Amino acid sequence: MNAKVTPSSRSSFPFLPCIISVALAILAGCYVNPVTGRSYTVLTSVGEEVRMGAQAFNGIKEEEKISRDPAANARVQRIAGRLAEVIGEAVPEANWEFVVFDSDTLNAFALPGGKVGVYTGLMALLDDDDELAAVIGHEIGHVVARHGGRRMSQGMIVGVIGAVGGAMVENTELFKQAYGGITNAAFVLPHSRKDEQEADLMGLHYAALAGYDPEAAVRVWQKMDAVSDHENAPPAWLSTHPTNAQRIADLSKAAPKYRETYLANKDRFADRS
Repeated sequence: MNAKVTPSSRSSFPFLPCIISVALAILAGCYVNPVTGRSYTVLTSVGEEVRMGAQAFNGIKEEEKISRDPAANARVQRIAGRLAEVIGEAVPEANWEFVVFDSDTLNAFALPGGKVGVYTGLMALLDDDDELAAVIGHEIGHVVARHGGRRMSQGMIVGVIGAVGGAMVENTELFKQAYGGITNAAFVLPHSRKDEQEADLMGLHYAALAGYDPEAAVRVWQKMDAVSDHENAPPAWLSTHPTNAQRIADLSKAAPKYRETYLANKDRFADRS
């Protein structure tokens, strides 16, 4: 006996096509990290990420003061050159650009498509090239892992599901507040912390391949922890990054695994130190 589809039965699932589309997009957009093997959804194309990253980086370069210190720039370009060499064609479309910004900020950042910024404040905190290589390797890891595209895709998926859910309830504003808080704490922030942990491991991998001591990454976070404002730090579960203590513990455990790779490549780059 054939079931008869009436208008009322069709309207019971008005958002089914949208839900199916989201599910198919998630399945089709699976990306596998070439270093860690972790898989996640990336709906944006590499070309889109490259364009958006370049546009954002140009804006930052217009707003921030770029360092003209020859020594600082030479140091970053030397280290970045070695790291970029060992990643090979991991992101063939990337247009790598490493810029030193003149600021006391203790930070570095990466944008999709190969744009990396390092602040002189952070460089002053780091004693040697091994430590700076850990930082730049971490940022390169974000680019290769396409974490920017993953976060944009996550926002798209959360937005679509939120719009569908909001249309199905009477108190839309209350739903938005509850949905935003739940997804942020249970979905967005944990994935953001996982991205950081993954980039830390990728930084160890690339640093070792380029002949830099991977255990320097531990020293970096010990120094960052020493100058951090612990009193005003958010609770770990509300942070976009792992705690300094967690990073130190994770890196201390992981770094020795890359020592043989480091020793095997150290002499290869000896004339470019």
